[in-house]
Amino acid sequence: MERNAWRKSSRSGSNGQCVEVRDRAAAVDVRDSKAPNTGMLSFEPAAWDAFVDSIKADTCRP
Repeated sequence: MERNAWRKSSRSGSNGQCVEVRDRAAAVDVRDSKAPNTGMLSFEPAAWDAFVDSIKADTCRP
């Protein structure tokens, strides 16, 4: 995967309710695909990986 390239999940539907993610060396950025110019959130790669792993394991709870 090319660094700095925004991507959507392969599971994203066509309803426009998606987030986009891009990997950079020091961070993983997340933005709203409907409003990409309104800002983004940045996470340390380890924190993002832990979040994704918890989603996959269905252990992410409020």
